[in-house]
Amino acid sequence: MSSVDHIEALKAKHASLEQAITQEVKRPHPDDDVVCSLKKRKLQIKDQIKRLSSPTSH
Repeated sequence: MSSVDHIEALKAKHASLEQAITQEVKRPHPDDDVVCSLKKRKLQIKDQIKRLSSPTSH
């Protein structure tokens, strides 16, 4: 898998996590632990994307 493909896959996961967060928050009684966990994972993926996209990583 090329780095571009990897970044695109990470972006898709990031968007999926964003959807999951939105769905959880819209529930009548959102689970704060689930929301927090999803947000942490989303941030980790964002950091990976940033690291892979930086000019020094090529």
